[in-house]
Order: sequence, then structure tokens, then C-alpha cells
Amino acid sequence: MGNTKEHHHHHHEVSGKNLGWSIFLNVAITVAEAIGGIISGSMALLSDATHNFSDVISLVVSYIANKLTKRKATENQTYGFKRSEIVAAFINSGTLMVLSIFIFYEGIQRFFDPVEIASNWVIWLALASIVVNGLSVLFIQHDARNNMNIKSAYLHLLTDMITSVAVLIGGVIMKYLHWYWIDAIFSTAIAIYLIYTSWHIFKSALEIIMQFTPSNIDVKDIAKSIEAIAQVKNIHHVHVWQINEHDIMFEAHIDLMKDIKITEFEPILLTIKEMLSQFGINHITIQPEFSVDDKKQLIS
Repeated sequence: MGNTKEHHHHHHEVSGKNLGWSIFLNVAITVAEAIGGIISGSMALLSDATHNFSDVISLVVSYIANKLTKRKATENQTYGFKRSEIVAAFINSGTLMVLSIFIFYEGIQRFFDPVEIASNWVIWLALASIVVNGLSVLFIQHDARNNMNIKSAYLHLLTDMITSVAVLIGGVIMKYLHWYWIDAIFSTAIAIYLIYTSWHIFKSALEIIMQFTPSNIDVKDIAKSIEAIAQVKNIHHVHVWQINEHDIMFEAHIDLMKDIKITEFEPILLTIKEMLSQFGINHITIQPEFSVDDKKQLIS
């Protein structure tokens, strides 16, 4: 017998319109910086253009994932597309780290072999990028507070704005001091920062995709609490995992002291549900058993 408790969550509704504006702005600045980077010879500006392109990909993936996650469950997709935003967050943060490693490598190469750069192009396009990314950050800032997928896109934009500030500073230094090696210094520093900011989201998304037990939940503590309930002899075959940021799933077999009726088990089930709700677990499936011959292992 299974029993699942559903809670209706009032999840934050993401604004597709704001994402759409951010995508449009970033496509425009990506094209402009790519052309400017080629003309000026600035690796930092080309890196910033590449990063802006990753922003476009990030925002498009986030937009699609946000639309998918709103689809209702069907017989073929019983959970719907709830995990699509987590997959998007994983892709976004992963590509940002890969991109950062590329920027770091190119920055090191350029440090040992600096070239003269047309700094005026760097300055004006960096300013344009700061404005565009600043507006994009403002568009999705509110949504990023409650959504891992949008947060990963938000981090893309925020770090790119910081990148553009560094590129601007580098452009000013190159214009007036002719220190062209500064282009490489800023590039490598930005790359290290991007890897640092992306790692947490990448790790959290991977843990959800792999269906790991949420870090704030101790399965042994839960088992001990449930086994303290009257008439519960043992809890085994426990699984705890997340579908997305909000929905934590729990399933287990409960071995009972006596062979009782279903109506007698209902109060026990209610107690278990109330106990698990304290851990943020909102989808519960319990299989009651009596005299079933198995290993009764907590995790199996």
C-alpha cells in the first residue's frame, strides 16, 4: 500500500518577458564586442564577447527550461518537466566553468606574448557591455532569489558585468600607460573568479540530478524518530531525493509490530507525515509491512 502526501507550493513565478529582454540585449552586445575585439586585437574584449555569448546560451536555456517546468504531468512524464530547470542550471554553470578555463589559458598565453591593442574600442565596448549586463541583471534580479536556474543565468550576467568593468579598467590603462600585458592579467583574474562563482551551483545541480540525499537531511535521525513511534518495529528501504529545488521526495517500508487494519495504520502514517514535514519533505510514500521476509536494511 502506498500513500503520497501532496503540498501545493506557492512557487515564485518567473517573468518570461524579463528573460526575453535580457536575451535581446546580450545578443546585441555579443555581436558588437566580437567585431570590436577582432578590430582592436584585444583578447580580453574577445573573451568578454565569448562570455556574453555564453550569457545568451544561458538565458535561452533558462527561458526554455522555465517554460517546460510549467507543463503539467502526463502518463509518460509523471513528474512533468520539474527537473528541467535543474538541468539548465547544471548546463549553465558547467559551460561557464569550461569557458573560464579557456579564458585563463588564453590569458596566460597572452601574458608572455603581449600585443599592441586599440584601446579606444576596448573602452567604449566595455562601457556598452557594462550598461547591457547591468540592465539584464536588474531585469532578472528578483527571479534569481528563488530559482536556481535563473540564479545561474543571473550569475552569468553579474560576473560578465564585473568582467566588463575589468576590461574597461584595462582599456584605460592601455590607452594612457601602454601596458598591454594588463589585458592578460585581467583575463586570468576574471577566469578564476568565474570558476569560483559557478562551482556551488554546478555541485548543487549535480547532486539533485544524481538524486543524492539533500545535505540538510540525516536519514539515520529520521529513521530513529520514526522507529520511536508506537507499533513501528523497523523502517527500511529508505530513499530521499529531490526533483527540483522545492520538492523533496521520501519513500520507505515500515515494518509493524502487529498485523493491523488499514484504518489503524492511518494515525501512524499521519504522525510520520507530520514528522517528515519538519524536514521540508513534502512528497511521501510509505509501504507498511508485517512479517515480510527481507533484510530490513535502512538503505538498500
